[in-house]
Amino acid sequence: MFGCLVAGRLLQTNLRQIDETHAVFELPNASSINHVCVFLLGTIPFPEGYGCTVHLHWPGKGFQLLGMLSNEKPSSIFRLRASFTSSTTTRAFDSSSDSMLSDDPGSNESDTTAVLGLSIEPLAQILPQLQSIPANSQPQSSVSVLAERIVKHLFNYISGFASSSNLGPDVAVPMGVLAKWYEMFLNKVKNGGTGFLEREMD
Repeated sequence: MFGCLVAGRLLQTNLRQIDETHAVFELPNASSINHVCVFLLGTIPFPEGYGCTVHLHWPGKGFQLLGMLSNEKPSSIFRLRASFTSSTTTRAFDSSSDSMLSDDPGSNESDTTAVLGLSIEPLAQILPQLQSIPANSQPQSSVSVLAERIVKHLFNYISGFASSSNLGPDVAVPMGVLAKWYEMFLNKVKNGGTGFLEREMD
């Protein structure tokens, strides 16, 4: 019913079912994961009026609500790096479910296996839970994320010129500077894609 894709890795369909409404994906080497995409495979829809909440379990820290899936929203991308805050742990996975997950406090941080939990629930119960997700950790569309990164790249580039002059923050920037940034930006995208934008955001 579900698939999980970590950027740079093979598609995961090795879902482990805990009970009728709970299942998990294991995410090995979790400290190296930036984003994960969770989606419905399209083979079995949710029953009418149901969806699922998506949770991240980091060893020793419990579960944190990331977002949801439904028949109307069959996929979503979540940012995992630096997204866990203990203040937002959830109860969708009770203590019996939590005990089924391996916690090895002595393991190397780079070898940490996190768990992505899926909890099938009525939509009426899911929607209020989403209000507890901090705004800065809610998933954004890939277009808005890319736009934000481009604007930040431009701002950082132009800021270098403003700070090098002694005219203050409201100094006018010559069009030639913008043209140079535009040319440099296009060359970077053509030569290596947009990965450099993500590296600058981290």
